[in-house]
Amino acid sequence: MLVLRPFERELDPPGHLVVVREMTVTLGLRQRPEPDVLLVKESAARRISLTTFEPEDVHLVVEVVSEDSRDRDRTTRPGKYASAGIRQFWRVELEDDQPVVHTFELEPAVKAYVPTGIHRGRLRTDIGFPVDIDLDLDKIRR
Repeated sequence: MLVLRPFERELDPPGHLVVVREMTVTLGLRQRPEPDVLLVKESAARRISLTTFEPEDVHLVVEVVSEDSRDRDRTTRPGKYASAGIRQFWRVELEDDQPVVHTFELEPAVKAYVPTGIHRGRLRTDIGFPVDIDLDLDKIRR
């Protein structure tokens, strides 16, 4: 849970997008993964009775890899998210007890993700708006 804090606190999207945690995305029949963090359209998140998002409402999916989720987060889910047309995917792994963020962007012609970076210490990128997130867990713990 500590690894998720910087994404909740420092991801500062424009007004039409909001950060959401642990909500499912309907990718198909019996396919409703629950990413750790999502960036979704504000209009979709505003619906009070909503129990799942549609892929077209999702701008970014963040998965934090654990021992139990390693295969799903590295191979299964990225392919499904890409096939569904979700534009951005970030995979967070731990290296020496610090998060490392692997960022990917959808290449729509082939519906597959291409890597856009590996970020240690600080995540600086642009996903339609600038992102600057401090990844130092020692600072987050304080």
